[in-house]
Amino acid sequence: MKKYAPYLIFLAAMLWATDAPFLLYLTHTLSSNFIVLGEHFIDVLIILPILFLNFSEMKKLSLKEWISIIIIAVGGSALASVAYTEAFHYINPSVAILLQKLQPVITIFLAGLILKEKKTSIFWVWAIIALIGAYLISFPNLIPKTYSGEQFNLNTIGISLALIAVVLWGASTVLGKFVLNKVNFKVMTGLRFLIAFVFLLLLNWQQKSFPDFSKLPATDYLFILIIAITSGVVSLLIYYKGLENCSASVATLAELGFPVAAVIINWIFLGSVLVPMQLVGMTILLFAIFRLSSNKQTAFSETP
Repeated sequence: MKKYAPYLIFLAAMLWATDAPFLLYLTHTLSSNFIVLGEHFIDVLIILPILFLNFSEMKKLSLKEWISIIIIAVGGSALASVAYTEAFHYINPSVAILLQKLQPVITIFLAGLILKEKKTSIFWVWAIIALIGAYLISFPNLIPKTYSGEQFNLNTIGISLALIAVVLWGASTVLGKFVLNKVNFKVMTGLRFLIAFVFLLLLNWQQKSFPDFSKLPATDYLFILIIAITSGVVSLLIYYKGLENCSASVATLAELGFPVAAVIINWIFLGSVLVPMQLVGMTILLFAIFRLSSNKQTAFSETP
């Protein structure tokens, strides 16, 4: 199973990409907070029986693992999803997706810090090149405009939100690998959704972001259901099954299936076109990530 683990993660990442057209439609009428809450509500209904059947596994968790799961649920499952969805209000969806290619840089760094996966100086060379590529994607005119009068430039706000999602998802990969050393992938998936749902429920109540349910069209309910199943519970079960048998450093490279597939989907279904300088940035970023992945022995070492 170990040799197929990266392919499971790649498949899961491809499924994550299927939600972009539905998210873009939903953000026109619903708040990002509520969209993510709706997804998690459906996911919890599906995962609760699985979690109940694996209840004995939770006794294996120590305080460190529980803290990691809470960070994953609140940060990676709730806040990262809200930030990523909210970014669609401000920037081209393809830009928000391409910025997710920075996640390997974040994850490999944290894997060395937390999981003690070693890296050599060549990693930092390609990491800097990757950052240059991401900068060109974010600011194709080379000079960022951070203010417009007294308001933040909308492009900068959108990019900032997308980068918040990158950091939180990158940290979740590392912490998820840490937790999977103690429990199986079904428990990890279930606890992530359950804790995130409780947090999102409180967040929506505090922000008063619940819509008028009587006025919601059937299409909204259908799209939330599709997102919850395809890019939600199904993809995460596949993902954590793969992560059980794969190092965090290799896993984060396999996750590049997400932005690659998402840009293709956005091009076909949303007509999202990138300007030439952004394509240059994409090329630089892809090449840097390729060098990191093809230089495993020099860029990082896998944990046993």
